[in-house]
Amino acid sequence: MSGSFDPAALGQQLKGQEGIPPLEKWNPEFCGDIDMRIARDGRWYYQGSPIGREAMVKMFSRVLWKEGDQYFLKTPVEKVGIQVDDVPFQVVDVEHAKGEQGVELIFTTSTGDRVRADAEHPIRVEIDPETKEPSPYLMIRFGMEGLIGRNLFYQLVELARMVKHKHGTELVVDSAGETFSLGEL
Repeated sequence: MSGSFDPAALGQQLKGQEGIPPLEKWNPEFCGDIDMRIARDGRWYYQGSPIGREAMVKMFSRVLWKEGDQYFLKTPVEKVGIQVDDVPFQVVDVEHAKGEQGVELIFTTSTGDRVRADAEHPIRVEIDPETKEPSPYLMIRFGMEGLIGRNLFYQLVELARMVKHKHGTELVVDSAGETFSLGEL
């Protein structure tokens, strides 16, 4: 399949569209897998080489789709499978704003998505069972998450409040009326 995938043709299909296209309304045929991979650090690779053009990465990220545990690039006429090492997005910035329900945490991804942590876009933290290192994630869109960078996680820890439970103490942050756990102390 990778021989027939044409990034330039994909760009032509998306020309003139702003923002995220209506991927949920598109039902193209599956055309096979291509040799494209998103590494854990957020770098995109095509046929083993890094994709150096930021505009190309942003274009691909706009048509990224997830079904089950598989990731695809999806257009009105084709759907091709790609590999994602962990999650497809990298969360690189956070802003604190005042909203209707109190504090709001608004995150930005390396591909320019701006996402407010809320009921539809929760924060979750997984702890590696061997290293005990936290991996914090934010739901971005269509069931796909972004990895929150280590420096941003430390900022969230600074904002966190402690909540005591009968089993211990938990660090939590609030955003848009929701409370998210950063983990047990």
